[in-house]
Amino acid sequence: RGGLASAASFLERAAALSPEPADRARRALDAASAMQGAGDPEAASDLLAVAEAGPLDARQAARLGLLRGQVAFHTTRGQDVPAMLLAAARELAPLDAALSREAHLQALEASIMAGGPRTLEVAEAARSAPGAPDPPRPVDVLLDGLGTHLRDGYEAGVPGLRRALEVFLGPTPGAGDLRWLWLASHSAMALWDDAAAARLADRHLRLARDSGALATLPFALTFHATVLGHAGELGRVAELVVETDAITRATGAAPLPHARLLLAAWRGDRAEAATLHTAALRDAAERGEGTAVTIADQNLAILHNGLGGYAAALDAAERVRGSGELVLSTFILPELIEAAVRAGAPERAEAALADLRTPARATGTRWALGLEARSRALTSTAAAAEAAHREAVEHLGHTGMAAHLARAHLVYGEWLRREGRRRDARDELRTAHDQLTAIGADGFAARAARELRATGDQPRERTDSAAAGLTEHELHIARLVATGATSKEIGAQLFLSPRTIETHLRNIYRKLGIGSRRELRTIQL
Repeated sequence: RGGLASAASFLERAAALSPEPADRARRALDAASAMQGAGDPEAASDLLAVAEAGPLDARQAARLGLLRGQVAFHTTRGQDVPAMLLAAARELAPLDAALSREAHLQALEASIMAGGPRTLEVAEAARSAPGAPDPPRPVDVLLDGLGTHLRDGYEAGVPGLRRALEVFLGPTPGAGDLRWLWLASHSAMALWDDAAAARLADRHLRLARDSGALATLPFALTFHATVLGHAGELGRVAELVVETDAITRATGAAPLPHARLLLAAWRGDRAEAATLHTAALRDAAERGEGTAVTIADQNLAILHNGLGGYAAALDAAERVRGSGELVLSTFILPELIEAAVRAGAPERAEAALADLRTPARATGTRWALGLEARSRALTSTAAAAEAAHREAVEHLGHTGMAAHLARAHLVYGEWLRREGRRRDARDELRTAHDQLTAIGADGFAARAARELRATGDQPRERTDSAAAGLTEHELHIARLVATGATSKEIGAQLFLSPRTIETHLRNIYRKLGIGSRRELRTIQL
């Protein structure tokens, strides 16, 4: 990318080669689209100003409106963006049916990010989108599936979302389909399909990196980090956070702090989470991005459940539940149920459990059924509670969601201890503590340790790795070096000079007590 310099160079060449204003406008429009896809909204805006001078035909004018909406989404993701994209979709409908459908899906995506009641309005507007071609493209299947899900409810939306996942999980999508992998991944999470979410997140990140799609890459990184967080791979989440921050700073995109807050929440870092939560709320309020607030509150509920602050967890979870967001308003229910039971609000737990049963049974995935069973166990007594705890462990043991499996062992052990079955409780609590410690979920691990001590046992001491003294940034660089990446390659990925990477490497060598890349590759990071 050359940014504005590339835009200016283009305009000089266009003026020399194409003196006709209409041709210059067309070329500027094409170049603006390329710049926006490459993650340079400033250069795209500069080119759109040239294109707007025209003359433009009706389709070009509608496309210009669509590109302005895309630039606004990249830089703000605010409440005004869905209307901009929806207006473009309507203008394109009689001119370019395929592009109109894409614009409708972009408007839906923007409304999901903005949050609030506009999502339903945009989903309703999608009814009037031009019909899908035969055969439908992946984007068409996803638009219809998401629209049905949002308009008609969870159960009605499951078949359409499953069809969309099948399409995106099929042969490697074309370049035009890369743009929609984030929404497809989001839909996998809505269905609690951990296997599909992991595959789509991995595919999205790989294709975004390979194609250099800097406008898409931060979303791919953040979603991949989210999946990894629930899978208990917090070390890898930290690496992706470093890369996401580097790209958003370099491209001027609106920040995506969600993965960093998720990391603090699962680690039980109260101070870091509080700082990030406050900053996320302030930044989201300035842009009018409601879903950022919902994500921040979701992670706050996880944090407080881990630390045993159940009243605070319940308050945060209730705010998420009331948001109506596609994934999170349902995804938060197990957190809400655990917090409500522990905070002495059984009626709120029962109400949330009733809401959880329908989507869990409609999607029928092991992840969903495991969380529903864990939640049911928390609200049950005697034999019914034990059967539900065992069911939760069984279901979650067949998923990749290690963090949730560890928590299922934790709540089972807590229940056994309260039933006076200290020996049985020790087995579950040891398992929970070992698993939570291994993944770095320190808040929940400390909770398991307290419970284990209450049974008369002592938790195993944590053994820090050789890399414990490295910062997240240094650890990411060290792991990239260990894969054989050069300083130049790492610098390109993190938007740093090779000289800066070498400076970081010297600090890494000093902290690890080594002197070369070869030695670094022998260390367990």
